[in-house]
Amino acid sequence: MTAAVLPFAIGGFALAMLLCLYRLLRGPGVADRVLALDTLYICSLALLVVLGIRLGSGVYFEAALLIGLLGFIGTVALGRYLARGKVL
Repeated sequence: MTAAVLPFAIGGFALAMLLCLYRLLRGPGVADRVLALDTLYICSLALLVVLGIRLGSGVYFEAALLIGLLGFIGTVALGRYLARGKVL
């Protein structure tokens, strides 16, 4: 049952990543681009998890964990920079 759904999930996440990339490149403001970047890393994280389920490999889950950790730190740093003008 799940084997039939996983290709659709992979395609949906890939489409979401393309749309986020479009918003990242063409966003009207800086806040829109930051949100697009945040959504892009979340979609890539979900895509890696689905690929890990599909291929049965734990390496994808570890990569998703790293992307989630670095994406969160990057989002917080970028938000602080936009709010204050400095990261620290």
